[in-house]
Parts: sequence; C-alpha cells; structure tokens
Amino acid sequence: SAGPGQGPPTGGPGAPGWGAGPGQGPPTGGPGAPGWGAGPGQGPPTGGPGWGGPRWAPKPGVIPLRPLGVGEILDGAVSTARAHWRTVLGISLGVAVFIQLISLFALRFWFGDGSALTALEENPDPTGEEVLDAVADLFALGSVTGLATLIGSVIATAMLTVVVARAVLGREISIAEAWAESRGRLLRLLGLILLTGLIVGAALLVPILIGGISQFVPLVILGVIAGVLLSIWLWVRFCLAAPALMLERQGVFTSLGRSWKLVGGAWWRVFGIQLLILVLVFVVSGIIEFPLTFLAEFVSNGGTNMFVGTEMTWTYLLITGAGAVISSTITLPISAGVTALLYMDQRMRREALDLELARAAGFDTPNDPGAAGPGHPGY
Repeated sequence: SAGPGQGPPTGGPGAPGWGAGPGQGPPTGGPGAPGWGAGPGQGPPTGGPGWGGPRWAPKPGVIPLRPLGVGEILDGAVSTARAHWRTVLGISLGVAVFIQLISLFALRFWFGDGSALTALEENPDPTGEEVLDAVADLFALGSVTGLATLIGSVIATAMLTVVVARAVLGREISIAEAWAESRGRLLRLLGLILLTGLIVGAALLVPILIGGISQFVPLVILGVIAGVLLSIWLWVRFCLAAPALMLERQGVFTSLGRSWKLVGGAWWRVFGIQLLILVLVFVVSGIIEFPLTFLAEFVSNGGTNMFVGTEMTWTYLLITGAGAVISSTITLPISAGVTALLYMDQRMRREALDLELARAAGFDTPNDPGAAGPGHPGY
C-alpha cells in the first residue's frame, strides 16, 4: 500500500518524514504555518467521532490515526508504557530515583538531629534568631528539592514525549536514542516551564495582592477567586506548549502561541482531560505512598505527622522514598503520554496531522483499505 519512498520515517520528531510530507522539513513559520503535520492544501479531517461514529483509520502504533476520544488517549498513554516498557521504565525510574535521592539527603540534612527546625520544635519560647534559622532551613530545603524536581521533570517530559511520538508510528526507540533526540531541546524546555510557571503564578498572585491592598474583605475574596480562575485558565491554554516545543522544534514563545491556538475553542475538553489525569495521578500516588508512609512511621516509632514529630531516620526516609519512587515511575509516563497525545489529537482535529502521520507510517491515506494492519477490521 505504500508508494515508492514511503517507508517509515528514519528521523525523529521534527525530521523530514515524521509528520511532514515528502520534501518538507521542520516548520519554519509561526503558529498555523505549514510544517509538522500540516502540508499545503490539507484541511481538517472530515470524518471522525460525532459524524456517524469513528471512521476506520490505520493504527501503526498505540493509537488510531484519527481524532481521538478520551478513552483512546488514556489507552494510548498506557499502551506506550506497555509496548516500550524498557525505555519508559528506564527513563521514569531513573528520573524518580534522581529526585528522591536528592530529596532524601536534603531532608536528612535539614530535618535530622540538630537541625534548626528540630531545635525550634523542642523550644517552646524560641528567639528571633532561631526562628530565622528555621525559616532559612525550610527555604533551603524547598529550593534544593524544587530544583531537583524541575530538572527531573524537564528530562522526563522531553524524553517521554519523544518516546510517545515514536510509539504513535509503531517504531521502537531506546533510551540512548530518546536522549539523543531530546537533549538539544532541554534548555528551551526548561525556559518554557519556568516562563509558564511565572505567568501562571503572576496570574494567581496579582489579583490576590490587589484585593489585599484594598483591605476590603469582599475585594479580598473576589481577588482570591479571580486569581485562582485566571491561573487555571492560563495553565490550560499553555499546557500543550511542551509537546509543541519538542515535536515541532519551535522556540519558547512560538510554542506558547501554538498551545494557545490549539487549545482555543476546546478549553473545556482539554481542561477535563488534564483534570482527570491529575486526579488519577493523585489517587495512584496515594494508594502507593500512604501505606508505605504509615509503615515508615510505625517502623521508626514516629506515628505522628511527618514534620511535627516524626524523626527523620534513614529507615523512615528510605521507606517513604521507595514509595515516592514507585508512584513516580508509574505516573510520570501516563501524565507525559496523555499530554503528548492530547497535543496530537488537537492537531489531528485542526491541522490534519493524521494525514501526515499515516503517510509517514507508510499508508497511502488515513482510510487506505488496502493497508491492513492493527486497527483494520480485517486484520
């Protein structure tokens, strides 16, 4: 079913043949320009869910190449983790261990015996200097663990997005290949995440500060509500910027613009899917981490809140750290996979990305009945 020269792509995301028609390189224009998945003269898909049921589409990898339903997005993320488990497990486990090792030593150093916070807890009448020392320790701990989490999140997001992109086309990829394709984008992805956090944080704090300055209780309450709603709205509008940056090889501001455009008109759908994933991640993390935290407190004879009476022994830290590693290893691929697939779904709905991916996978058209494969009724 594949014409001459229509074999599977040999490059990574953004390379010719991966989401681009023959002879088309990575996109050079801004949002909406022809490029990764939007060849000249290609309009949006005319079939799909909502028009007599989902049409048949080739399925070279983990998803059918057509606009997706919510269940298909979740299934695609899980299928990626299952089909490429060695690569996915290696990335997520490595990142989780990195974050937890730094957090473990930081907790032990700043909350172990003789720390300023421990002295503050044992002293019912602390001096101003002791309070400042405890606050400094809290700030140092938050800075170290926050930096480790940020670095780990950037690496995991970059590499797992590349893995999902390959999985959509049914192609294998190793950890070394995922690293080689993503490392050149890490600094831009770091800048994107920091800028997005700054924008969302400002949207949250500015209305609250304006209400607080007024010292008028109704305005304070209104400021809090406005800040929360505005920050959530902006977070959703920018939530597809990371896969846009990785797969389209765009700059930071262009990727933000791409996300803004793709989410426009589909805000509630994107919000609902992202909220569903947040709840799922929270539940899975709780199921794994809560019993291990309870066990750690029991073994270390704590039995109280982590930061109020539990001694930061190595036993306690190792058990709770193991729970955090396990939960992160499971949830990281699902969260990154859903975001990447949601990005592709929006592009299939708006820019006919399914046509480009089908050709890149070796199908003549998305509905090529002669290209039987996984997902075909007669396969």
